[in-house]
Amino acid sequence: MTLAMPDTTTQTKRKSRKRRPPVFDTPLGRATLQALAVIVFFALWEFGVRMGWISNFLVGSPAGIFALAYKMTLTGELLSDTWYTLFEAILGFVIGTILGSVIGLALWYSTFVAKLVEPFIIAINSVPKIAFAPIIILWFGTGLFSKVALAVSLTAIVALIAAYQAAKDADTDLQSLMVSMGATKHQIFYRAVVPSTLPSIIATFRINIGFGLVGAVVGEFISSQRGLGHMIYAASSLYDLNTVWVGLFTLMIMGFILYYVIDIIERAMLPWKMASTSRQLQV
Repeated sequence: MTLAMPDTTTQTKRKSRKRRPPVFDTPLGRATLQALAVIVFFALWEFGVRMGWISNFLVGSPAGIFALAYKMTLTGELLSDTWYTLFEAILGFVIGTILGSVIGLALWYSTFVAKLVEPFIIAINSVPKIAFAPIIILWFGTGLFSKVALAVSLTAIVALIAAYQAAKDADTDLQSLMVSMGATKHQIFYRAVVPSTLPSIIATFRINIGFGLVGAVVGEFISSQRGLGHMIYAASSLYDLNTVWVGLFTLMIMGFILYYVIDIIERAMLPWKMASTSRQLQV
């Protein structure tokens, strides 16, 4: 009597079939579902407007929004306002994130100074930064610098707190080991503290890119002659809802693109983290 040996090739194929994700559980599948959801949303919206169930005056209509966006794109008005707001947001994001991160990391050097300034950081963070907008407009005028300064005020404090907390939570065992091996404080900072804080600092990029846009748009609301914020504010005062939606949807698309740019930066700067995440998802 002979025992039939199991076919390992067949078992491997069966396991691979079991592990195969559903059709829509792929990047292309998810993108397809997301696109369908957007199409259905706008289709129902337009249908409701045409049937009279939704007020065109109070809500606008997708057909009017797309027609207006196409017209503003051809005239260059939409692109001009978009680039102006984008430049303000990115400049404020870069300056604020770098400034806040550097200060937050620098506080690691002195526990005394960190404890001394910590109440002031908490106090500043507890105040809605939008409240600083009128003061910033008075200080820097109504031009580009005031919008950038407002974006910096929103992003810097977030980056500072994140970097400071990450520096405090850096691996103490590794730091003690480096001290026992005769490492200087500067060597510990650059070899242990900074690498361990990078994931937290880059994680704040995702938050700060939104705050950069908020600072730019709010500054344009208060006083500006250009930008998406000015376009939305001027259109809302005239009850032009289609133009308001054009500005809002443009901001959404802008934020979506910037978010994925940050994702690319994270993948480039922290390849080990992305590889670890992908392995966990596969398991």
